[in-house]
This record gives sequence, structure tokens and C-alpha cells, in this order.
Amino acid sequence: MELDGALTAQSLDEANPSQADTDAFRVLSSDIAAGVGVLSTVLRRRDYAATVSSFLSVSYDPPTLLVSVYEESRICEAVTASGTWALSLLSNDHRGTVNWLASPGNPVEGLLAQVPFRRGPSTSSAVISSALAWFELKTVAVHPAATHQLIVGQVLSMGRDVPAGSATDPLIHFGGGYERLRR
Repeated sequence: MELDGALTAQSLDEANPSQADTDAFRVLSSDIAAGVGVLSTVLRRRDYAATVSSFLSVSYDPPTLLVSVYEESRICEAVTASGTWALSLLSNDHRGTVNWLASPGNPVEGLLAQVPFRRGPSTSSAVISSALAWFELKTVAVHPAATHQLIVGQVLSMGRDVPAGSATDPLIHFGGGYERLRR
């Protein structure tokens, strides 16, 4: 399989993918464009937050979202333990926040000290200021999936911090980096 030029078809051993299979998947799946958000929660009076790009709307009735998080991460442990969380969808103006919350090894104490946010009305989780949209959720199911947990939440409250129709610059994760959606 060639990763720099044209790719040839490759079958995987489902039970035991090779390191080459894993590396090829990482390269190919980086071409999935995805929105960028911040997942946050409060556990034992401490804020937890992380940048995420694996989330989706599951249902409109009742309003339900899903987020995928690495099972050994602090945010996964905190969200599953607290049972409530927030998801803030971000614009290109939030790159600094996104990079900070995506940094491995950032501190637990004072994590949000340099991030503009307010408390959500239903969960008190951090809602990032000027979010294109935000949702507060209660966990209704958690499903293991390989090295991740799929956390399904029913929406408790939602809103936007920008006027309707002005959310024209969402931040997108594509090709291993952050990009603007050009219209």
C-alpha cells in the first residue's frame, strides 16, 4: 500500500490488524472532515475539558448527541463518572482554546484559567464563550468501541452565542490539522 501516491486495495485481518494497517488507517481517516468542539464536565468541583472532533447528532426526538473519547483519558473518566457534560462547537476564532485543550499533559488545576467560558444553566459544565452552538447533556448510554468509549447524551439545554446566520466560520479538523470552512 502506497500512502504518498495512489493507494492500492488492502484487506485487513479483523482480529489482528498489523502496525502497517493501523498506520494506513490513521493516514486515510485523517481525510474525514469533522467539526471541532470542546467537551467539558465538572466532577468533584473540578473542571475537566478537552478538544474533540468525533461527535455527532444521533436523534432529534429526543435531542441526542454522541461523543467518542479515548477510554484512558482524564476527560473520559470525568464525563462517565459525572453523568453530565457540555459540548461547545467552535469557530476558527477558537484555535488557541482548541490547541490548549488538545495539548497532552495540560494541568488539571487551572485548566480553564485562560479559556473564556461560562457555566451552563443545567449542568454547570463549562460552555466556551462565543460558541457557534452549545449543548448540555446527561449521559444515557456508554458503549465501548476499541480504545474509545462512545458516550451518548440526551440534551438538557442548548443554545448559541452568536446571532443565527452569522456562524459562517466553523473550525474543521481535516488532514491532521485545523482548517477553515471556506464558503
